[in-house]
Amino acid sequence: MSVANTVNGKPQPQQRPSRSPAPPRDEEAVSKIPNLLPHERVFPIQIGSELFKLSGASISSDGASTIPAFPANVKPILDIRRKDRPRAATTRDTSYFYCQVKKAKETGEDLTSAIRTLYIDRDPKTFADISLHLQGYHVKPRDGTHFVRLFADAQFYSLPKLISQLYEESIFISIGHREFQIPRDIFTDPGNSPNFFSLGFAVFFSNPEDLFPGLDREGLLRPPSILPPSVANRSADTFAEILHLLRGYPVTIRNESHRAELLRDCRYFNFKGLEQKLIPHNISYNQSRRREEIVLRLEDILKSGISVAADASSAISSPSGDHFAGWVNYARPYVDDRAAELVLEIGGESTRLHFQPSSIRA
Repeated sequence: MSVANTVNGKPQPQQRPSRSPAPPRDEEAVSKIPNLLPHERVFPIQIGSELFKLSGASISSDGASTIPAFPANVKPILDIRRKDRPRAATTRDTSYFYCQVKKAKETGEDLTSAIRTLYIDRDPKTFADISLHLQGYHVKPRDGTHFVRLFADAQFYSLPKLISQLYEESIFISIGHREFQIPRDIFTDPGNSPNFFSLGFAVFFSNPEDLFPGLDREGLLRPPSILPPSVANRSADTFAEILHLLRGYPVTIRNESHRAELLRDCRYFNFKGLEQKLIPHNISYNQSRRREEIVLRLEDILKSGISVAADASSAISSPSGDHFAGWVNYARPYVDDRAAELVLEIGGESTRLHFQPSSIRA
């Protein structure tokens, strides 16, 4: 049974559900590719021992205004740069296939005979995945080795879209000889960044424009060798639990020894926010004083979390009205949004406090 919409007793036309915009047609997608090379022409490329044939549309697809796949990086091998051209020649001017097409148009030569094979001494298996990317397929890294090879060759062939995609992909890190696939946003939390990974493996976290700072790309035969991120001297099981915590899931602390393992590796990897969540503590409300209290061990207290609240009810004050008595409050950095009165937990039955004019230490 159909039901018509009515307003003031008058039927109203039914509204059609909104539709998502239709995906662009193939002709529209192709038209967005820069017309740097003839889109229908096939260009032969020899990578290592394998021959690839890519259309001009595929070669021109990854880049806005240049022929990105085969730029001036191969100049030293092929000696294609004119001697009278300035050293700061653009990628378009020094592109291997672009020069051949341009020369054939100027001399009236047939493109079929004018196009010669481009030889590049790189891994053909990695280039097979890159060719899929140029043809419009999504290429996803399979493991750490595959990731760094795609990463290095995307730099070598100057593929900005692939580089940008890899900067958004999860990274592969080997901890204790076990490989983990980790989303990048896990390491960007303010309380846990910067950390061991963003500092120790900055090449995978830096801006694409700042990659390999100080490296002269002019005349570069091949990119620097990159190893997959690896930390062999830490426990894979402990890191798996830390990763579980970073993702927001709870982990049951089995005993104090287990807690110590988690805290030790949190400090090693510089996850300060997670460390503060794991330290033994207790926050409760003092009914008699009507104050929140936090109980902590002395060795877990950080200077940045300490604050002193003046006790307005104290009778001890200076002639100017300043109160000499106060309560030490504490808020765990990166975790607590407000401070509570600090209560120290002392492991032994007695302790010794050393009072000095400038500071107090236990």
